[in-house]
Amino acid sequence: MAAKKSVLTVLTGVGLLAATACTGSSNVDGEAPTAHRLTTTTPPGSSALDRVTWALPYGEPNTLDPAKIGDYSPQTVESNLCDTLTRMNADFSLTPGLARKVTWTDDRTLVLDLRSDVRFWDGTPMTPQDVIHSLERQRDPRTQGLYGAYLAAVTSIKATGPHQVTLRTKGYDQTLTKALSTSFGAVSKKAYAEKAGPAYGTAKGGLMCTGPFELGSWKSGGSITLERNDAYWDTQLRPKAKQVEFRFITNNNTLTSALLSGEVDGTYELPPSSATALGRTDNGTVHLGPSTQNVLLIPGHADSPAADRRLLDALSLVIDRDALIKNVFGGDAATLKSLVPPHTWRGDKAAAQFDAAYAKLPDAPKPDPEKAKKLVAQAGPVQRPLVAAIPAGDQRGLQALTFIQAAAEEIGVAIEIKQLQPAEMSSLFYDPSVRKGLDLVLTFGYVGMPDPASYVAEMVNPRGIFNWTNYDNPEVTRLLDRARTSSDPVASATAYGEAQALFTPTVPAVFLATTHERMFMNKRLSGAPASFAYMGMPWAAHLGGTGK
Repeated sequence: MAAKKSVLTVLTGVGLLAATACTGSSNVDGEAPTAHRLTTTTPPGSSALDRVTWALPYGEPNTLDPAKIGDYSPQTVESNLCDTLTRMNADFSLTPGLARKVTWTDDRTLVLDLRSDVRFWDGTPMTPQDVIHSLERQRDPRTQGLYGAYLAAVTSIKATGPHQVTLRTKGYDQTLTKALSTSFGAVSKKAYAEKAGPAYGTAKGGLMCTGPFELGSWKSGGSITLERNDAYWDTQLRPKAKQVEFRFITNNNTLTSALLSGEVDGTYELPPSSATALGRTDNGTVHLGPSTQNVLLIPGHADSPAADRRLLDALSLVIDRDALIKNVFGGDAATLKSLVPPHTWRGDKAAAQFDAAYAKLPDAPKPDPEKAKKLVAQAGPVQRPLVAAIPAGDQRGLQALTFIQAAAEEIGVAIEIKQLQPAEMSSLFYDPSVRKGLDLVLTFGYVGMPDPASYVAEMVNPRGIFNWTNYDNPEVTRLLDRARTSSDPVASATAYGEAQALFTPTVPAVFLATTHERMFMNKRLSGAPASFAYMGMPWAAHLGGTGK
């Protein structure tokens, strides 16, 4: 590759989720027709706000430590607190953040040129040592972080100037640079994090970051309140809202009532049942945005009968996806042919190659109970009900799993639904002990950055954090590694496409749908992004009043 290639010069053009209108026909992604317009953001709000109240329908976060968050609630909050080295925008493009420039000077040297005007909430300046510590703690076993694998190719991280950090690597790694826009690239104050230890990111330990809001109060079981950072370094994004209060509301009916009454101003991940009622109100608007979310049914562990791909294929063949999308998701979703939704690569330079490979995959199957029964017979009778997990209070998840439960009965497979408390549901993704006794998990997952290969690797590589069934295909692993390490976008996309053709029919998972982002916002507010990119950007800093 050419020397001194500025990564942000390349990635700023990666408008992954460009604002599009889906009218009456399918688009290149193969999405279902919808009468709704998908937008990336809402018009800017102009006036100051004393207080904004926002709901977290997935419940209270376990932690706000950037190294440990990997779920809807914590990321919705933390993205407004801890700035990242590069910044994700509403269209999923990447622009400078705490690093004003990110450059591969050669295939083994990544240089981060840091801003010199950034201060933490306590007024102390951000230094290279803070950046180094924030990255290194990701792979420190004592941190129990989720993103240490992004540093797999990194051999050293050192300060090479008063405002510069250099990463030496075993080779070029396109995932590493994209990951800097996620919570992996968030910077915490070294001295504060070291003093807090394991309590960092909790209600007791607190946080010390550089974002547009700082952590105010955290009332366990009730709410988290953020306070505006009046000295925020990014003068173009200083918040208009003085306070943002997050309330933990996991009951759909309670959430709907709170939004209708104006007690709560807004929410992301609005349930379809709530959208129906709120679509008729005049105190706010339901916004639909493009998303990289996927709905999957996956085995909880390798010893479960559900880990048998024949049984999963049988379940796949008996589920009417069109009916599921219409009745459970209100039509605001599309069928999914593999692990990663096509929107993930929409702005990639090699999007045509990604699209071509995805188009070659078999279409999502139509219901075929007779063929499904034959597969069940081949797999052998299931002697007991399969225990399937969803979050307690999640009406959408309950409806979807009840739909699947009824379909499974047609082929003699019994499914027992187990509703887990939000904290337990969040933990099961990273703690094998929580998945003990669970045969299936209905997941509403997502791809957090424009890099399908790294997401898939976590599910199919032997040491992948989401590889719960010990799936191992050496050729898939080799191809995903090539996709990760190739500096040529076309070569990277081609390798991913070859891997996709191999893992799609063999990985233990039922691909159900990819959903649109659904957000509600009271008419007194505007400015919030409508796309799923909100998960990785300081979205609340964009809020302003409308005077209504």
